[in-house]
Amino acid sequence: MMSEIKEIWVFNGSKARFPSAIFVVKADGLDWIENYRLTGTLTKYPVGVSVYKWAIESGNFKVKSERDSTPDFIGNFSSAAQEHMHFENGATASAAT
Repeated sequence: MMSEIKEIWVFNGSKARFPSAIFVVKADGLDWIENYRLTGTLTKYPVGVSVYKWAIESGNFKVKSERDSTPDFIGNFSSAAQEHMHFENGATASAAT
């Protein structure tokens, strides 16, 4: 059931403006990336909460100015604290947790 999903894995190609794939299981994403020898980033996202709110609640981000609460800032927010992996031609280039 969809409501039980707490996280997803999103793949963005190195030149993509939008994601090209979303996976519930990390291993499925890794297999797909390797199979097609893709270059880009696989990132874990929380489901049902924005990355902005997740980062604040997890202590990975603190609002420091009024600008940090604007719609433009929130709508473009991402966090380096999210678990993610970088790939080049289907192989892991570097990883972060």
